[in-house]
Amino acid sequence: MGRPKLLLPLMGRPLVAHTIGAWLQAGVDRVVVVVRPGDEPLRTVIAEMETDGRVDLVIPEIAPPEMKDSLKTALVHVERKYGGTDNDAFLVAPADMPHLSAQIISRLIRRHTERCSREILLPTLAGVRGHPVLFPWRYGAEVFQLADHEGLNVLVERSPVAVVPCDDLVMADHNPFGDIDTPDEYDQVANGRTN
Repeated sequence: MGRPKLLLPLMGRPLVAHTIGAWLQAGVDRVVVVVRPGDEPLRTVIAEMETDGRVDLVIPEIAPPEMKDSLKTALVHVERKYGGTDNDAFLVAPADMPHLSAQIISRLIRRHTERCSREILLPTLAGVRGHPVLFPWRYGAEVFQLADHEGLNVLVERSPVAVVPCDDLVMADHNPFGDIDTPDEYDQVANGRTN
């Protein structure tokens, strides 16, 4: 991108503020944000969003090279600070999703809670899988058992999964699964076009 992606302005706020805002609006108990050491601008933005004690900023000693490593850092933090039970779950999504849907997050949480689900829950739109992914708490230990070359997709592929259709929650001109990886994608979102 040539500049810090998560700090790009979008509708008057940094991109990451939209993502974290969706988590908070959905009513999750805790949002854990893993930030690379030395990334003071991002750390400052996250710290400014912390208004009600639900956002935990975690800065590891060494920058996590992959999303899986960031998740491991977050899981260790949650386990040490809050513990976890068989009824708990954790949800995972990249931070560069400006249209992450609070309604989809809430549907996944309700489905997990109402059915005491032991399956990984995957939201879909028109049959296409997206984020966030909900993992029952017991899968946290399995994240640490993944081989170095394996990502979370391997865990999803070899575990019981339930697909959760979410088409009824999304307006036709929004893509809550879209992320921003290129300047063109950023320009599309910044100019009100879907990603």
